[in-house]
Amino acid sequence: MGKKTGAHIVWDWNGTLFHDLDAIIGATNAAFAELGLTPITLEKYRELYCVPVPKFYERLLGRLPSHAEWEVMDEIFHRYYTEHRVRCGLADGVTELLTGWRSAGHSQSILSMYGHEDLLPLVKGFGIEAYFIRVDGRTGPSGGTKAEHMVRHLGALAGVDPARTVVIGDAADDALAAAHVGARAVLYTGGSHSRVSLEAVGVPVVDTLAEAVAEAERLAA
Repeated sequence: MGKKTGAHIVWDWNGTLFHDLDAIIGATNAAFAELGLTPITLEKYRELYCVPVPKFYERLLGRLPSHAEWEVMDEIFHRYYTEHRVRCGLADGVTELLTGWRSAGHSQSILSMYGHEDLLPLVKGFGIEAYFIRVDGRTGPSGGTKAEHMVRHLGALAGVDPARTVVIGDAADDALAAAHVGARAVLYTGGSHSRVSLEAVGVPVVDTLAEAVAEAERLAA
């Protein structure tokens, strides 16, 4: 008791460790087509994207999708994404960053809103699962926020102090989930949000994952 715990990173997956924006934009546009919406560009996506996802659709439709519309769009999105994610890879330098953080004596984990049963084989397929003390994907319906998932995730990590934990992700929701458990956050511009929308959250914003790790080291010191 009283032992000082080490620094810990909770990594986001989609748009952070996994550079899958092409598949996400394609899947989003496939879902939009179901409601007769015009295709969205990457720039517009980053400007408008938010969590929970139905709110994002509301910004484009001018109204919340109905329950039936949401179910159809969600099914189309995930079907398209599953087909096209195979063309996506890890973000630049990920393996080296994971190695360096572990070599420094720190721990790390993944918490994603991607479905748990789909996430595990994907992480394993890239040969990086050994770097993480825990990998958790979403359980339950899609479309929600990460905060309560973060509570369960950190609760399952023995010896990890939220005060020395930094969440690295690409969405405002990652920072909100971090604050919900008393952790810090660093947001990365290479994913779903524009720099302007990330800076509005009030946490450090970086353009590379290498910068994110350096900032995490500083915040968790």
